[in-house]
Amino acid sequence: MDTLKRLLLQLYFRGTSSYRRRTVHEWMRRGRAPIVVPVFHRIADDRANNWTTRTSEFCEAIFWLKEKFDLISLDEAQRRIESGANHRPSVSLTFDDGYAVNCERALPLLIELGIPCTYFVSTHPVLDGAAFEHDRAMGNYLAPNSLGELRALAAAGIEIGAHTRTHVDLGRVCDAERLFDELVIARSDLEAALGVPVRYFAFPFGLHQNLTAAAFRLAREAGYAGVCSAYGGYNFPGDDAFHLQRRCVDGQIIRLKNWASIDPLHLRRIERFDYQQPLPPREAAVSGAIR
Repeated sequence: MDTLKRLLLQLYFRGTSSYRRRTVHEWMRRGRAPIVVPVFHRIADDRANNWTTRTSEFCEAIFWLKEKFDLISLDEAQRRIESGANHRPSVSLTFDDGYAVNCERALPLLIELGIPCTYFVSTHPVLDGAAFEHDRAMGNYLAPNSLGELRALAAAGIEIGAHTRTHVDLGRVCDAERLFDELVIARSDLEAALGVPVRYFAFPFGLHQNLTAAAFRLAREAGYAGVCSAYGGYNFPGDDAFHLQRRCVDGQIIRLKNWASIDPLHLRRIERFDYQQPLPPREAAVSGAIR
């Protein structure tokens, strides 16, 4: 993030802080406090890609969140959403992809502090030890997590989630067999390798164009407890708890602060993805072929 953009975000954050506090306090009084689900990817002190957060920034972010929010699991987030009442702003931390470097400092910190986290991994890199395709395209061969690391994380209380087999954009998948493999079989392979249940699924990329109603419905039929997007929506009590809306917050902590404390601009701009709408013809054909 360049210096000017960071400065503008800091000014915006300070200038709207009074409005944010008033709004959230009113929601708390009414039992409508939001549940925020941020996404990190890779915590390291290099600049390998745009989804890497410096270790110092991550540590600062965690202690800021710990002071300001209830830090809860996805399971507890769903319970609060389904109950129709939440009286304190809450955050459920997630990671996507599965980079080995996260086991050096980031995840041990969460485990040490007893902070819940759901860690979504793509099955192929984990099982085969292959670098992510999007990193290889940039000339980066960054190590994915090993099965041993993931087993240790699960034993320490980190929830392991599914993130497709190959980190594919499911918005472009038109083949029923491919969709079933990426969403269902890849999960079964991960469960067999780790020896733990995999209850949650996160769409790679996670923007509106990367989501399909057919994939949501298949995930529900396959028995997932919940599915995560990443286009920036907030979760409020009474919302659909199966679809957990998230936002990527990699990089400078000011991005996380702006969003987690309820950005008034995001409240106005983000349209919730409706996976219960009638399926478009292409998706209907894919869904029908699976059945």
